[in-house]
Amino acid sequence: MINITLTINGIVRTLAVLPEERLLDVLRDRLGLMGTKEGCGSGDCGACTVLMNGRPVTSCMVLAATVDQADILTIEGLEQDGKLHPLQQAFIDEGAVQCGFCTPGMILSSLALLQENPDPDEEAIKRAIAGNLCRCTGYARIFAAIKTAALRMRSDA
Repeated sequence: MINITLTINGIVRTLAVLPEERLLDVLRDRLGLMGTKEGCGSGDCGACTVLMNGRPVTSCMVLAATVDQADILTIEGLEQDGKLHPLQQAFIDEGAVQCGFCTPGMILSSLALLQENPDPDEEAIKRAIAGNLCRCTGYARIFAAIKTAALRMRSDA
């Protein structure tokens, strides 16, 4: 076992992890954070995307033993005091959530984009979510949701 300390959704946690244990497994199986989904298990679909130190990573490809002292944000960490994050609300408002399987990873990849670029054009959005696959929406509503969230977040700032 390897002891690690990390911050998950603002809470500092110390855990003993196995050398082969993935961050995805720790989040879901040990901490009950079920918003992070396993799709492909090979880092190709983006369903398991979380933010690690502010950057999107596919948690199925990250060994938990390597995240000591990291700051991890999952979809569960976006809601504050019972209020959805503007990205979460925009995905609902724009109808960008269908089956919902890709949504948490898609939102977290979008958040990383909007934190770096509060007014992205369509090309920047395409690049930011290129690692997140959606088999339901055709992406038009996802693009609309990200643009809506960007506008709301700029006007709230």
